[in-house]
Amino acid sequence: MAAAAAVVDSFLLVLVTFLSLSPALCSSRSDADSLLQFKKLLKNGDSKLNNWIPGSSPCPKKWFGVMCNGETITGLHLTNLGLTGSVHVKPLTKLRSLRTISLVNNRFTGPIPEFNKLGALKAIYLSNNQFSGEIPDDYFSSMGSLKKVWLNDNNFTGKIPSSLMQLPRLMELHLEGNQFSGKIPELTYPDKLNSLNLTDNKLEGNIPESFSKFNASTLDRNVGLCGRQLRSHCPTLDKSASSSAASIILITVTLVVVMFFVIVGIASMAQSEDDNMRNLNCSREHLRHIEVVPDLTRPKSIKTSPKSSLSSTIKQGSSQRMNNMNRMEDLTMVNGEKVAFGLEDLMKASAEMLENGVLGSAYKAEMENGLVVVVKRMREMNKLEKDGFGVEIKRFGEFKHPNVLAPLAFHFRREEKLIVSEYMPCGSLFYALHGDSGLFHARLNWQNRLKVIKGISEGLGYIHTQLATYVVPHGNLKSSNVLLTESYDPLLNDYGFHPFVNSDSVAQGLFAYKSPECLQNQHVSPKSDVYCLGVVILEIMTGKCPSQYLDNNNGGIDIVQWAQTSILENHVEELIDPEILSSSPASTDQMVRMIQIGVACTESNPDQRLNLNDVINKIREVN
Repeated sequence: MAAAAAVVDSFLLVLVTFLSLSPALCSSRSDADSLLQFKKLLKNGDSKLNNWIPGSSPCPKKWFGVMCNGETITGLHLTNLGLTGSVHVKPLTKLRSLRTISLVNNRFTGPIPEFNKLGALKAIYLSNNQFSGEIPDDYFSSMGSLKKVWLNDNNFTGKIPSSLMQLPRLMELHLEGNQFSGKIPELTYPDKLNSLNLTDNKLEGNIPESFSKFNASTLDRNVGLCGRQLRSHCPTLDKSASSSAASIILITVTLVVVMFFVIVGIASMAQSEDDNMRNLNCSREHLRHIEVVPDLTRPKSIKTSPKSSLSSTIKQGSSQRMNNMNRMEDLTMVNGEKVAFGLEDLMKASAEMLENGVLGSAYKAEMENGLVVVVKRMREMNKLEKDGFGVEIKRFGEFKHPNVLAPLAFHFRREEKLIVSEYMPCGSLFYALHGDSGLFHARLNWQNRLKVIKGISEGLGYIHTQLATYVVPHGNLKSSNVLLTESYDPLLNDYGFHPFVNSDSVAQGLFAYKSPECLQNQHVSPKSDVYCLGVVILEIMTGKCPSQYLDNNNGGIDIVQWAQTSILENHVEELIDPEILSSSPASTDQMVRMIQIGVACTESNPDQRLNLNDVINKIREVN
């Protein structure tokens, strides 16, 4: 009897286990069937999604473009595949955990797909397709979870749906490159939205006040728009009132002209022919000075002053002690591999200001021999005397690493110093990510971003080795202090200045002082550089401007908190810049790993933060 009972117990255990697993197995099969049905309805799905094989599972087998959390499908990223035809959403309604859909860079046509039937979606990326037609005004009413909507570079027409502007969690909205027309609806939750582009449409009317934090570059090339951002006056009258006013003005002007010529005619009868000619000439001269109301939407011409010499540029706004440049001692060259030049050559160079930062101003100077350099005029670096200052800058000049920019020369004065370095025409990483998107951002694909991250980490490791005795070896690592070559090799700049700064208020402008341990305990260390590296990694991977760069976090996005929250919620893919996904969707796993490294670098407790050597090794493993 005991043996029989044991057999029964074993059978029941197996049965319970099977029953507990069967819903998951059924769910997995059901999800696979849904995706296969979706593929079947695509015109060229069989050829493009050939590893979607019946009988296999989408997640363990890694079906192309299918994002999973364990056995659960969370995202569908089918980018750069040349898919055509219409998108049939019905099969996807059975994927209850689907949160992101990306169809970027395909050739889909027809109206916007019925993604509003997937109410739990958080992100929709439909950029660079051929979708067309109007979007119903209530289309987004059932999509309260949406955070990111990218519909740019399609052929959508009609008004922007008001339901889109009412989404409570909307963070990113890109509608550029379509044919949307009419007025822009009011934004219900303006504080949430941090990324906007409505350029290249046919929008018109006044820009709503809820868009006041966005500048003109997000609204350009909509000829009918007016408002403060575009510096164009918006008429306050409606069309009927304007028409009436115009009629009244026309009648008034006509009467005035008639009365004018009547008076002239009467006067001419009493005067000589010479007087008549004189009056006629005066009348013509008067009419010649009648002008129409100027077109306030047309930008005024901007006069640019010619470049001046570096000497006169530096003198502008300077104190009396800088007035006699001829008495200044010569430069000290610190890099023997570059062409030597003197202070006189530098002072005669044509110059223009590049920036005015925490430690001083930077100028681009082009010398007569064609050499172009950057001259940094440092005002707040008086902690070291001349000999000590010279020793440290000479040490920097001897740095030899492909990802570290070494200075060329320096000039020492007690009140201020000049530090000269090579000019890099491609500019900074910050500009590449957030500046003119037509210049670099479009080419910042996954491989280039990975190259930049690896170069930054390797360069930082070199600086930490060379300046191991410094409290914080770099001290000011941020994307604006990373310069790029034409081949996307990063060069670290503005490093090692912490021991030079004599003012606590100025030192706190260094980015290392924005690390949590400094904000809480006024303590910086080499781990502060690791925190800064983590912010740069997250900035590169998300394409977002970190609020950590700005005073009081007034603007940008708290990139560290955003990334930490997304990892806790298993939504890491949402962090990835769509520009990277569109260029290399197959590398999503590596992108996720890089984001995880960035988050590990930004742990608030420096003791739990990765060491720099560990960071470098982990980055090297990402391919």
